[in-house]
Amino acid sequence: MDAQAGRVLDALDRLGLRANTVVAFWGDHGYHLGEKGKWSKHNSLYEVGTRVPLLIALPDGSNGGRVCPRPVELLDLYPTLSELCGLPVSADLEGKSLAPLLRDPGAAWERPARSVTRRGKVFGRTVRSERWRYTEWTTDGKASAAELYDHANDPYELTNLAADPAHVAKAAELKRFLP
Repeated sequence: MDAQAGRVLDALDRLGLRANTVVAFWGDHGYHLGEKGKWSKHNSLYEVGTRVPLLIALPDGSNGGRVCPRPVELLDLYPTLSELCGLPVSADLEGKSLAPLLRDPGAAWERPARSVTRRGKVFGRTVRSERWRYTEWTTDGKASAAELYDHANDPYELTNLAADPAHVAKAAELKRFLP
C-alpha cells in the first residue's frame, strides 16, 4: 500500500494537482488468524480486531513520512477532511479534527479511540489510549466481564489486569470514555 500511495502522490505532483488535493486512505480492521482462538474478523475488541490503516497526506506535503502514535477514530475523518478543505464543521459531531496531529504528530491528544461490537445479547465496548485498552462486556444489559491491558508491557493483550487492585484507578479512568 505504501508504494501505491507514493504513486498517487507522485502523479498528483506530476499533474500539478498536489497543492489542491488532500489524500486520505483508510481500510477495514484486522482479521484474527488464530490469535485469541479466533479465525474471524468480527465480534472482537482486541487490538487486531479494531486497528485500521490510516494515511492522510496534506496538500503541502508537510506531514510526509511522519507517523503519529495517537489513537484516533474513523469518526474523526469527517471533521478532519472538512477542516482541511476549508468547509464548516458542526460542533455537535462525535469526531474531532485530526488536523493538529497532521501538523504535529506529537501534539497533545487526550481522546482515546472507542469501538463497540454486539453478538446477540452480548454487547462489548472498548476504549484504547496510547498505552492502555479497557473493555467491558454486558449480557442482557448486565455487566458480565471487564478487561484491561497495558500495551507498553503486554502488546498482545495476554494478561488481563482488570481484577488487579493496582490497576483499579486506571480502569475507572478509561471507563469514563466508553460510549
